[in-house]
Amino acid sequence: MAISDIKEFAHLTEADMEAFGRELDAVRRDIEDSRGAKDAAYIRRTIRVQRSLELGARIVLLGSKYRPAWLAGTAMLTVAKIIENMELGHNVMHGQWDWMNDPEIHSVSWEWDQTGPSEQWKRAHNYSHHTYTNIVGMDDDIGFGILRMTRDEPWKPINLIQPLANVLLAMTFEWGIALHDLDAKKDLDGETHQRFWQSASNRQFGRKIARQVGKDFVLFPALTGPAWKSTLTANATANLVRNLWTYVVIFCGHFPDGAEKFTIGQFENETRAEWYMRQMLGSANFEAGKVMAFMSGNLCYQIEHHMFPDLPSNRYAEISERVHALCEKYDLPYTTGSLGKQYLLALRTIHKLSLPDSWLRATSDNAPETSSERRFRTGEVPAVHALRIDPMTGERRGLRSAIAEARVSLRNAKKEAKRQAKAMRRA
Repeated sequence: MAISDIKEFAHLTEADMEAFGRELDAVRRDIEDSRGAKDAAYIRRTIRVQRSLELGARIVLLGSKYRPAWLAGTAMLTVAKIIENMELGHNVMHGQWDWMNDPEIHSVSWEWDQTGPSEQWKRAHNYSHHTYTNIVGMDDDIGFGILRMTRDEPWKPINLIQPLANVLLAMTFEWGIALHDLDAKKDLDGETHQRFWQSASNRQFGRKIARQVGKDFVLFPALTGPAWKSTLTANATANLVRNLWTYVVIFCGHFPDGAEKFTIGQFENETRAEWYMRQMLGSANFEAGKVMAFMSGNLCYQIEHHMFPDLPSNRYAEISERVHALCEKYDLPYTTGSLGKQYLLALRTIHKLSLPDSWLRATSDNAPETSSERRFRTGEVPAVHALRIDPMTGERRGLRSAIAEARVSLRNAKKEAKRQAKAMRRA
């Protein structure tokens, strides 16, 4: 099963957990108190760059029947769409810039450049996902209702085709997210059993589709006259690349090894400190320079984003240094790796969990993609109750040390099993 006792899993006492929470509250206060002109200049500059790129792309695509113009215009439009989606739309709608009181850059008024209405995304994402992060049975973002990403979900024959479903989801990611958010909002608003056009959410979704499809595939191609076909393919290509990039960023932040899952029981009596811990243990980062961080909407810092979803994204690099230091202090894992590594781990889970559990070796208590506090128990007795102090070095020994010890123990057990099997064959 998923984690049901986060303090036991993290190897922290009640006092350690509360101290951990207080230190993170201090991080939040420091960033909130230091927000100012530099941050405001950053977001306004980003908006100018994005709009200049899109305007330039539209002008260049007037000559899109010529290959160099098509390539240049498509590249510019792709970058503009990625910036609008990742660094602007996603972060503005999280309320990261509401403190500026600028009606143009506010979570209430921003409508992003993709199929799903921003209101529906905010309801499903900001509320459901960020409140119930990785809680099995409550967070529908675990696989988006399409993929089985934890053994806590029972295997079904339909899961056999999830490698193919994953490819389709990646290519049509904005549509997949939009439909996912529509279903979530209808469920929250009690519209699930209404007829199609009786649902206010369906009507809102239909209007946004008409606007988005009409803009990208009717209006802008028509404005380029004789070049309308090549402009249409440029728009389609930009949307496709934006979808693929967004999909990779999201999957690298949510589904590599080390991004843990949790039970409903853990959530029911959760403290603020335990909420921080769940966000940290349920997320993963990937390594990125300044350009890649910007193009990912700074979601290469997914751990920091989940802890502080409404703090300005341009401050996540600064926050990450303090979060990493806290992980070192309390001997907690800080899950990160290269973009390629994190995605391949997520991809391995997608393919592996498409198979029946009987074909898999590990259990949901001790699998690479998810585990629970039971992996550290001897029978039903916790092997380690809390943070320990190494008598030789004086260093704290917590979850990270326990995981390393568990891996060594598992390797030794496998070696011993092989040795015994070999001895039996010889006998």
